[in-house]
Amino acid sequence: MSTSDFSFYKGKRVLVTGHTGFKGSWMCRVLQLLGADVCGYALREGLVSPLDNTYDQPSLFGIAGIENGMNSVVGDIRDYERLYNTFREIKPEIVIHMAAQPIVRTSYRAPRYTYEVNVMGTVNVLECARNTESVRSIVNVTTDKVYRNDDLDHAFKEDEFLDGYDPYSNSKSCSELVTSSYKHSFFNEADIPVSTCRAGNVIGGGDFASDRIVPDCYRAASMGNDIIVRNPYSTRPYQHVLEPVFAYLLVAMKQCLDHGYAGSYNIGPNDDSCINTGELADRFCTCWHKYTDSNIDWVNKHDGGPHEAGFLRLDNSLYKNTFGSGPVWNIDDALDKTVLWYATYYMNGDYSKCMDDQINEYLRLITEKY
Repeated sequence: MSTSDFSFYKGKRVLVTGHTGFKGSWMCRVLQLLGADVCGYALREGLVSPLDNTYDQPSLFGIAGIENGMNSVVGDIRDYERLYNTFREIKPEIVIHMAAQPIVRTSYRAPRYTYEVNVMGTVNVLECARNTESVRSIVNVTTDKVYRNDDLDHAFKEDEFLDGYDPYSNSKSCSELVTSSYKHSFFNEADIPVSTCRAGNVIGGGDFASDRIVPDCYRAASMGNDIIVRNPYSTRPYQHVLEPVFAYLLVAMKQCLDHGYAGSYNIGPNDDSCINTGELADRFCTCWHKYTDSNIDWVNKHDGGPHEAGFLRLDNSLYKNTFGSGPVWNIDDALDKTVLWYATYYMNGDYSKCMDDQINEYLRLITEKY
């Protein structure tokens, strides 16, 4: 089987937690197109937090009709009994754990909830997996923010110290440690491969979350307003959502076939796609004009919010060397694809077809390249 022979997933039973979120929606649609038998477990689509019962509208999972091609279970990752009943009923072969409270600012507002979801949620998933005989491969999705970050010009490697600063980042560091403990205590003996994947900042069509730069850009552009940028000088490893989605699938597939592939991997773009927020906003404005003929601009308006790292970059060499794979699209490609989706949605076009077209193009390119 070649590196990018994703036909492995045809007929495989795959459980995705957090499937109603932005990245989870893309993951489920990819799996559907690959012919997998997909089950998702997550909060109701569009639900931001059960803390205040608020919703992000719209939801990619809902508007793209992704539920129609899968078994979608509504449940809280903190509810062990409901989650375990789902594992027993579905009997998954592949588990991809993506459920999380993913926003740094929300973690300052609700730290306890963030730890409950991101730490105990991981415990619940791993506990269910170790008690389900059908499971053959597990991937826990964390974040590039798990490392101790002193804002130095330094690309993090997988063996560096895990010590996220804010409650979100730190809870993901804890999720990594929980996974390591379960691997050593249970999964190695059971001969079930487990990996963690630490992804850089993800962009792509259909993200409507609060406090993320690209959704903020779209909301401003769609209303004809200037884009508010809180910190134009913060550098991040931006990548299209399909980069980590296919990376998670590749890791889960390869370790299922050869357990020696199990490990921890940085999933990030090459260095030339690590740009600051101001550059990202500039490029968004250019792409938006290209697809809508509308002129927009951004303004620098720091709002005195809580601490967030100013510099963050990943060393992705371990992933590339281990799997013979790597990024397909650079930052210009990623933003062009992203803004095309939003422009299609904005102009009442066929955004579901746009999504499928981008998936099929990516699959063709990764197959040709690797």
